[in-house]
Amino acid sequence: MKKVLKIAGLVLLGLLVIWTFVFLYQKSRPKIKTYRIETVTKNNIEKRTVATGKVQPRNEILIKPQMSGIISEIYKEAGEKVVAGDVIAKIQVIPDMVNLSGAESRVERAQLSADQSRSNYERDRKLYENQVISKEEFEKVQLQYRNDQEELRAATDNLSLVRTGITKSSAKYSNTLVRATVSGTILDVPVKVGNSVIQSNNFNDGTTIASVANLSDMLFVGKIDETEVGKLSVNMPMEITIGAIQDKKIPAKLEYVSPKGVEESGAILFEMKAAMEMPADVFIRAGYSANADIILDRRDSVLSISESCVEFSNDSAFVYTVKSEKPQEFDRKYVKAGLSDGINIEILEGLKMNDKVRGNEIIETKK
Repeated sequence: MKKVLKIAGLVLLGLLVIWTFVFLYQKSRPKIKTYRIETVTKNNIEKRTVATGKVQPRNEILIKPQMSGIISEIYKEAGEKVVAGDVIAKIQVIPDMVNLSGAESRVERAQLSADQSRSNYERDRKLYENQVISKEEFEKVQLQYRNDQEELRAATDNLSLVRTGITKSSAKYSNTLVRATVSGTILDVPVKVGNSVIQSNNFNDGTTIASVANLSDMLFVGKIDETEVGKLSVNMPMEITIGAIQDKKIPAKLEYVSPKGVEESGAILFEMKAAMEMPADVFIRAGYSANADIILDRRDSVLSISESCVEFSNDSAFVYTVKSEKPQEFDRKYVKAGLSDGINIEILEGLKMNDKVRGNEIIETKK
């Protein structure tokens, strides 16, 4: 038994020694570097950057009441389309007691004057018919009668306006009816029935009854870093990708770049706006988050190679042209590089179509 164990131990020791020699031998073997061979071709190269932002209507109009009061009716909801003049809500006026008392007093005085002038008119009319007074005297009484009647009508309308916000002569066009001032889609109705509202004046902006916008005229509003803002120009094309509609790219054109930057999280950002070409088959909601893929520069059908083939040294660029493929031999050559998209790079000088250059390294162990 001891003899068997001794033999087994010697065998294991021998195997260990052999494995060590094999390992050291393999490690000491020289490694041959081989490279992929790439060919100079013609491609379209675009340099792009991405700006983050959101989709907004070009003009969002806030509808304000023309008088203060309480919302008694709401006729429209967010998402509905309206035409300028459509009634959105109705306001119930809460009269001011001082104004109400003054209006009631005015009606009473006007009524007294109207009653007196009516009596005078009826009396003088009979005297004029009997030729007791002249036509001139009668016309003076008649004019006074008409003036007092008009004052009574005006005082009555004023009282109705103070009480309810509506006059008998203009009930159809009452300020208690809040109407859309533009055509479009209602984005929001931030008030409810029973809410108090105030009209816009010199001291406040007034209560917003609704916001209306044309959703067929939308802008991408975003921000871009100061390192790239100098490369932007008006009418520059871009593609908008909306987070909620991942498979759709919407073309747009740059309309505006802010002349002043704003610091955010240690970076200087500039606001930009681009007009979107709205697709007919997709409903775009205001406020969607989006990214703008901006084409800063473009070259069509130019000589190019993979950027990984280019070696940069200071301000110069070099490639290794193929001298021999088997075995691989290369010559280092200066080239003039142009636009890069991060994957391919334009070659302006130094190479021609179908030239072969050294690509990425492949490490192989010699057998």
